[in-house]
Amino acid sequence: MTPRLIVFDVDGTLVDSQAHILASMAGAFAAVGRPMPPRAEALSVVGLSLSLALARLVPGASAAEVDAMTEAYKAAFQHIRQTGEGASPLFPGTREMLDRLAGQEGVVLGLATGKSRRGLDHLIALHDLGRYFVTQQVADDHPSKPHPSMIRAALDETGASAAGAAMIGDTVFDIDMGRAAGVRTVGVRWGYHRPEMLAGADALIDSWADLPAALVLAEPAP
Repeated sequence: MTPRLIVFDVDGTLVDSQAHILASMAGAFAAVGRPMPPRAEALSVVGLSLSLALARLVPGASAAEVDAMTEAYKAAFQHIRQTGEGASPLFPGTREMLDRLAGQEGVVLGLATGKSRRGLDHLIALHDLGRYFVTQQVADDHPSKPHPSMIRAALDETGASAAGAAMIGDTVFDIDMGRAAGVRTVGVRWGYHRPEMLAGADALIDSWADLPAALVLAEPAP
C-alpha cells in the first residue's frame, strides 16, 4: 500500500521557538554592530536557511558579514540551550495531534525544517518526538525553502505520491515549497507569518482540531 504522507514544518508550527530565535538574532546583530530589526521583521524570515534568512534582514551585507552573523547566531543559540534558559514549548495540542495521526493506518509523518540537523536532533530529544517522524529533512542537506527539494526527498524516502501528501506550515515559504512539490498545503494561523500571507494555501486552520478536515488527501493506492 502506498502511504499517505503528512509533512510538518517545525518552528512556528509544532514548536513555539520565537523567544530563542529572537535572542539568537539579537546576538547575531550585536556581533556586527547592527541594530536588531523589529520583532515582526525578524520572525518574517523564520523557515529560510539561516544564512539566507540573515542576509535577507541585512540587504547589501557582505558575505563575510553574513558569515559572522551566522556563526554568532549559532553560538548564541547553543549558549541558550546549554544554560537551559527555558525550553521552546510545543504549541497546545501538538502531541495529541501527532498521536492521533501516527495511529492511523497508512499514514506516515515527516518533518521539513530550516533547522540544522544538530538543532533538530536537540529539539526532538527534548520533546521525545523521534518516534513520530519517519522522514526528517533539514537545511544541511537541501536548498533553502521554498525550493521543493525537502518534500521531494520525503516522498522518495517514504514511497508516497505527491497526490497523497500534504505540507503543514506557518510561513509562506512552507506553502510555496509544498505547492512547488505538487502536494496539498495547509497553513496554520498561530505561527510567525500573518495569516493573509498564507492565502495561497489549500486550507488554513486555527487549531489542530481543524486539521482532519483540511487533510483531503488522495486515497493510498492498493
